Amino acid sequence: VRFRAPDAGEIVVDDVLRGKVTFDAAQMVEDFVLLKSDGVPTYNYAAVIDDLTMGITHVIRGDDHLSNTPKQIAVYEALGSVPPIFCHLPMILGADKSKLSKRHGTTSVMKFADDGFLPEALVNYLARLGWSYGDQEYFTREELIEKFSLEGLNKSAAVFDFAKLEAMNAHYIQHATPSRLLPDMQSRWRGANLPYENLTETQQLAIIASLQVRSRTLVQMLDGSRPFFDIPLTYDADAVRKQFTSEGLTSLATLRAALASCEDWSEAALETCIKALATREGVKLGTLIQPARVALTGRTASPGIYEVLLLLGRGLSFRRLDDAISGRVCVDA
Repeated sequence: VRFRAPDAGEIVVDDVLRGKVTFDAAQMVEDFVLLKSDGVPTYNYAAVIDDLTMGITHVIRGDDHLSNTPKQIAVYEALGSVPPIFCHLPMILGADKSKLSKRHGTTSVMKFADDGFLPEALVNYLARLGWSYGDQEYFTREELIEKFSLEGLNKSAAVFDFAKLEAMNAHYIQHATPSRLLPDMQSRWRGANLPYENLTETQQLAIIASLQVRSRTLVQMLDGSRPFFDIPLTYDADAVRKQFTSEGLTSLATLRAALASCEDWSEAALETCIKALATREGVKLGTLIQPARVALTGRTASPGIYEVLLLLGRGLSFRRLDDAISGRVCVDA
């Protein structure tokens, strides 16, 4: 069954974003199929009936559907119905400026969650992808509901930038309360078989707070949290080679002795102790801190050394310093 299309005249699509788009009826609307030979309706017919029966007021879709719209408008008019408001959005592109597809990376919302992205960051980023409201970059969901309008959409295609999404996710991680992130991190610790149950909730929150400022995703936060659990560490080979020289190990032994006399294991007291040691030994602070950082965490990047000592506690800190001094460390091959 075919639709008897008009032989002449114009079909006008009044698009919110593009204005009036005019099609030559004779060129654009052939006698297209409504029902196939097996009785199944085609898309352009079913879409119109679906919209009419559900009372659809706005059709917002990609501009790759624009060529379908004059056919659908012809069906609306033939049925004596008023077409809905149309808004055809430019396609989202990958970094190579081609149409976004699976080959560009993550496509599932749940995969974004697995990769450590917060829901509020993803919602904010998707809302800003091809839409703007002045210079404002970050929006709560309530603000998006209040401020969003079709008129604010861009006519040019937007590029899905994973680096920008990461930067937005970092913003939300850094501005979240540690308690907001705690359930997510507990789930990740559990999945990684890290013994978070051995720590108090206060200690767990302190670990999260120490890592927020340097984490772009929850996956990075998970990796950064590993040294704060009482588990065997695998030490970075380059870090060990660079820091555990004879001079570095001597500095570790000197630092270990100074810390043993530090009765107050608070961050402020530890800072005072280590700075005083550097002054007495006539060395730069980094000479003491860098070997200690590797000894305590197995890596060269971590929260501040005083914060690390506080989070590890006196017992675990001394055990790791002793293991490093005596060479009892497992080095990454």
